[in-house]
Amino acid sequence: MDKLDSMRLFTRVVELRSFTQAAEGLDLKRSTVTDAIKQLETRLKVRLLQRTTRHVSPTLDGEAYYQRCLRILADVEDAEMAFADAKPKGLLRIDVNPALARHFVFPGLTDFLALYPDIEMEVSEGDRLVDLVREGIDCVIRVGEPKDSDMVARSLGRFQEVTCASPQYLEKFGFPQDLASLQQHKMVGFRSSASGNILPLSFYIEGKEKVISLPTSISVSGSESLKEAARRGLGIIQVPHYGVAADLAQGLLVHILPQYPAGSLQVSVLYPQNRQLSPRVRVFIDWMIKEFARLNTYPA
Repeated sequence: MDKLDSMRLFTRVVELRSFTQAAEGLDLKRSTVTDAIKQLETRLKVRLLQRTTRHVSPTLDGEAYYQRCLRILADVEDAEMAFADAKPKGLLRIDVNPALARHFVFPGLTDFLALYPDIEMEVSEGDRLVDLVREGIDCVIRVGEPKDSDMVARSLGRFQEVTCASPQYLEKFGFPQDLASLQQHKMVGFRSSASGNILPLSFYIEGKEKVISLPTSISVSGSESLKEAARRGLGIIQVPHYGVAADLAQGLLVHILPQYPAGSLQVSVLYPQNRQLSPRVRVFIDWMIKEFARLNTYPA
């Protein structure tokens, strides 16, 4: 095993905190991984990993070597591609909310993969907190203000939200004319996965936010359930416009209180700050920024 292969192997052991998982991921025998790490430590004359029966973690020297390995491996990949005049290649793993994947990733994905035919994509879907390094995921796309200081966030744009309800609901409870008249209404509660609280409705008047909480007959934790509950006449909702554009066009939902703009949501692509971006991740992020600008339209 040459030095670069040893570096790649070592970084995966550190990231997965496991010899066994690193071996499985690289399709090697566990004994091959163990021997390679021992040989690496012998050559460097330092102990790189602390080993127990249940856990593997880098020593201080191991952490320093890990950071150097990341930079070296990224530089090697960049150099090889630059001099070979080659396009990015390899496995690209992303994690994204299912609705975002359907509306913003997949529509132009055929063109992206035609432009970069040697990139193989693996898309996992969810909103959970992801350990990108340990799980080997290159980047995630998330809605909301980024809070993880260990991640670099590149803005993809903002989603403008709209306030809406079904025709059946409005026929039963009336069409609200202003914010004061909302007190006679109900909303479908959306429960935040981060806080566990039901989020209030949010409106902006001359640049100042006003939040209003209404009674709920039902609360949900998923965006598709939120929209389905509104379609069934169970209350008022606020959601990104892209997610209900078809419902509004078909009359399944009605935009209400347009004179009081709802809030907007930040959308970002995040990746580990201690990892130099590989060419395939760079071109994907650049492409995603263009795709969001193309597809995230909201009528004035």
